[in-house]
Amino acid sequence: MMRGWILIALIGGVIYYFATETNKLDEPIAEIQSVINSADDKVTSMTGTKIIRKSEKVIAIPSGVIERLSDKEASEFKAIFTDNSTVAVFKEDYCGFGARHPVIGKENLQLICDKI
Repeated sequence: MMRGWILIALIGGVIYYFATETNKLDEPIAEIQSVINSADDKVTSMTGTKIIRKSEKVIAIPSGVIERLSDKEASEFKAIFTDNSTVAVFKEDYCGFGARHPVIGKENLQLICDKI
């Protein structure tokens, strides 16, 4: 029983050595990677779907917020929702406990933070 585990460990060590210390396995690894990539491309083309990362999606302006804001607050609010990075910065800076915004009032700021 123990000899089997020792043999598996030795084989694993030899494979690890050839993969990390030599270039003997670089070509087979590249070949396997190209087969995997081509299979992925075929599946994607057959299904016609693409994987879209959630972080690339632009956050939509929450409904029901614009109606409550004054004109000055609404223009500031629309400037925040230009892309994901500005929304993330706004959320980090103004959605904490006791945070205040120079243009948006306290109640409206709380509403915006609850919606995003």
